[in-house]
Amino acid sequence: MSDTKTGPDTADAERLTSAPEESDGPVVGIGIRGWVLWMWRQLTSMRVALILLFLLSLAAIPGSLIPQTGQNAFKVEQWKAAHKGVTPVYEKLQLFDVYSSVWFSAIYILLFVSLAGCIVPRTWQFVGVLRAQPPAAPRVLTRMPVYAAWHTGADPKAVNAAAYRLLKKRGFRANLGGGAVSSEKGYLREVGNLAFHLSLFALLAGFAWASLASGSGGKLVVEGQGYSNTTTQLDDFTGSAFYTAEDLDAFGFKLDGFTAKYQTSGDQAGSAREFTAHIRYWEGSDATKLKTSTISVNHPLEIGSSKVFLIGHGYAPVVTVRNAKNEIVYRGPTAFLPQDGNLTSTGVIKVNDYGQDANGKKTQLGFSGYFLPTAPESFEKTGPISMFPGAADPMLVLTAYAGDLRSDAGVPQNVYQLDTKAMTQLQQDGTIARARLKAGQGWTLPDGYGTITFDGYQQWASFNVSHRPGNAVALAGAVAAILGLIGSLFVQRRRIWVRATAGPDGRTLVEVAGLARSESAKTAEELADLAVELQDDAPAIDAPEPDTEPSDGPDTEPDTEPDTELSDGPSDPVTPADPDSKE
Repeated sequence: MSDTKTGPDTADAERLTSAPEESDGPVVGIGIRGWVLWMWRQLTSMRVALILLFLLSLAAIPGSLIPQTGQNAFKVEQWKAAHKGVTPVYEKLQLFDVYSSVWFSAIYILLFVSLAGCIVPRTWQFVGVLRAQPPAAPRVLTRMPVYAAWHTGADPKAVNAAAYRLLKKRGFRANLGGGAVSSEKGYLREVGNLAFHLSLFALLAGFAWASLASGSGGKLVVEGQGYSNTTTQLDDFTGSAFYTAEDLDAFGFKLDGFTAKYQTSGDQAGSAREFTAHIRYWEGSDATKLKTSTISVNHPLEIGSSKVFLIGHGYAPVVTVRNAKNEIVYRGPTAFLPQDGNLTSTGVIKVNDYGQDANGKKTQLGFSGYFLPTAPESFEKTGPISMFPGAADPMLVLTAYAGDLRSDAGVPQNVYQLDTKAMTQLQQDGTIARARLKAGQGWTLPDGYGTITFDGYQQWASFNVSHRPGNAVALAGAVAAILGLIGSLFVQRRRIWVRATAGPDGRTLVEVAGLARSESAKTAEELADLAVELQDDAPAIDAPEPDTEPSDGPDTEPDTEPDTELSDGPSDPVTPADPDSKE
């Protein structure tokens, strides 16, 4: 047994454990308040927090595998067009907006509440333990896992005072009283544990703030064209509760050119080596004060509180369309969207102002087809695909339609899709009319609809304009979580006691014992170093010689005490100071 007394401070120390409280469930008949308290205890337990964290990780998987509207609306439209069967199901499950979905938010909020309910009481308990004195020395120190003892001729009070000074010098929280010195070290372990939980809380808070006060928009810009950061010029915009179209930063830029370089040989031929957009931008409302800059992958342009990211690149074939009167009715670049790694691109060209056909009827033209940056010599084996992402041998493959594009009906249309319900595909010699055009070549359309000429190409770049105020908080939380985890894993909490007592023979017995929360040789090493340093104030002396000769009676073993002992004793202490240790 032990004479160590436990008080409120020691009780706080005993509660410092991350182990979940064992409970089979609420007691029947505890009432509404009892059920609410039971559910709160379950929600704030470590077990439920880990389950919620695991569920949050699982819930984030669809957001990584399925294109998200807030990140790239173009890819979402392409994905929907390629998977029309499952698109309605995905839309009902909010899989195109995972991080703002109801089910993801529910898991997120529950984890937020669980962490808050765990951190607050643990923090107050830890503060109470820090204000308390280290646990008093057990009555029987020989039961400690690490123990050393020797006899000295020094005064017990002087020895205890010297031990107190040495332990304080080594950074221990020490207390001298009751004829012994009690000390403790390694509280950074619990600090790291709390820091880890607080960092997770900050990480979630940063994500929450970002979702409530962030916004993003996408814009595709062709070389030579410009853009102003307004909702009328953005291709898409996703706001939030505290960030609307009125909060957009006032700026704009012009895309002067785009540099794309690819590896031309080896196993990685065709791999991108450089994507750089060369721009001139302005801040505020004065578009004449231009600044030169570049935007490349992972190197966004920061303007005000917004960041402009480069997220895509492709080609825009330049065509000229003439009607039957040889009048130019359409001229300019049209962005085609890449479909594979070699930038085989598909797109449509809509000629809304064609005029009248040969019969005097108002009509419109539409073209759909492929742009191949590096066309193959023949389509017989490969089909209309590009062999290399660079524009080594560009070709434009087109089919033509005539009729009504239905663009005047007031119904929004996708600029990358052709509505052919009111149009007729042009025929030539009884088959579908097609053309394969190299730069500079033209195609005379059947039925007297005029001509189309492939003048060349321009490059385009797509940008994402993002405003996310919580990113800095989330990043700081992630770094602090790693540091806290390192502290909780590698810092060892340990206790050392020193007791010097006067013996009946006039000598002083010095006992030194240590206890660690985990199996480690560090406690034994510190105890040995302390024992060696304490020799200066309490030098060991030999036991006195016995005064009488041994008798011829039965052999009796003398009650000897080794001068110096450093050994492992039983692991079970008499009175534990907290449930994680075995004092």
